[in-house]
Amino acid sequence: MAGNTFGKNFKVTTWGESHGPAIGVVIDGCPAGLPLCEEDIQPMMDRRHPQPTPVFNPYGVEIEAAPVNKRKEPDKIRILSGVFEGMTTGTPISIMIENTDVKSKDYDDLKDVYRPGHADYTFDMKYGIRDHRGGGRSSGRETAARVAAGAIAVKILDELGIKISSDITYLGFADEDDSAGGTVECVVTGMPAGVGETVFDKLDARLGQAVMSIGAVKAFEVGAGVMASQLTGSMNNDEFIVLDGKITKNTNNAGGILGGMSDGDEIVIKAYFKPTPSISKPQNTVNKNGEEVTITISGRHDDNVVEKAQVVVEAMVAVTLVDALFENMHSRLDKIKEFYR
Repeated sequence: MAGNTFGKNFKVTTWGESHGPAIGVVIDGCPAGLPLCEEDIQPMMDRRHPQPTPVFNPYGVEIEAAPVNKRKEPDKIRILSGVFEGMTTGTPISIMIENTDVKSKDYDDLKDVYRPGHADYTFDMKYGIRDHRGGGRSSGRETAARVAAGAIAVKILDELGIKISSDITYLGFADEDDSAGGTVECVVTGMPAGVGETVFDKLDARLGQAVMSIGAVKAFEVGAGVMASQLTGSMNNDEFIVLDGKITKNTNNAGGILGGMSDGDEIVIKAYFKPTPSISKPQNTVNKNGEEVTITISGRHDDNVVEKAQVVVEAMVAVTLVDALFENMHSRLDKIKEFYR
C-alpha cells in the first residue's frame, strides 16, 4: 500500500489500523544529539483528547457536555529505537501506540455496507478487501501516529526558535444524531526567509499536501486564501518595508510564502474540516451486492473532529517545515563550504 510516507529528508511513515493491536510511526532523518524521551512526546498526544466545551441550556445553566472522544485511548507512546540514553542517535526512531479500547463488534453490521462519507467503497474498489473495523487504515485513529512524529519535529523547530500555534476559528454545531465541521488556523513564527522550493515542491504546495492528507480536511488556504481572488493586485500585494533595520512587509496577504519559499513573515494557513461522516441518523446507501439499503450507524463516533484534529494540523505543519529546512541546507555552495571547513 503506497502513500504511507511523507517527506524527503525528514521522513515520516505511519503504520497500523484502528482496531489492530497497535499503531505507530517510523521517523527517518532526525539528526543525532536531540534530547528526546517519551515524556517529551506525550503532551502533544494528550492534546488529541481535549476537554469538552461547556454547554449551556436556554436558561444559561451549564449542563454536562458530551465527551469529545467517545473512544477512551490513553495514547501512551513507547519509543522502540533511535534513542539512547536520552539522545537521538541519527538512526530511525520507531514509536508504538497500543490500541487498548477496541470494540470491533460494533462494526459487524457494517462489513458489507458502504457508509456514506467514508472510504469503504473506494477501498473495496482499489483493493477488493478492507478492514471494516473502525475504518481500518483510513480511520482518524491513524493521526495519533502523526502527532507523535510532529512532537519530534516541534522539538527540532524549538532548537531553531521557530514556534507553531493554532486556533479553532469556526466550530460547527449539530443537533442530536448529527455532526458538524469547522476550521483551524495555524500560525508559524520565527521561520527564516528563503526556505522552500520552486515549481513543484513549493512550501505552500507541500503544506497543502501535508494538511490535506488529514482525513477530514476538504479545503486549505494560505494567507488571504480565497479572498485574494476577489482583491486587486494593489490590494493583495504586500509592500516591503524596513523596520528596525530588517526587511519585512506592511501586510501579510501572502501568508508568509512568496514564490514557494518562506519570506520571513508569519506563515498563516487554514484547514477546513468536513462534518464527521458517522452519524446516528438513518442514511440511504448500498451494500456489496449492489442492493439499496438504509443504515443507522451505532458505536462510538465523534460529533466533531475539529477539537482533537487541531494538534494534528500543527504536527503536519511541523513535519513539513523540518523537511523543508533540511532540504534547504544544501541550496548554496558557500554554505556547504562553510559547513565543511
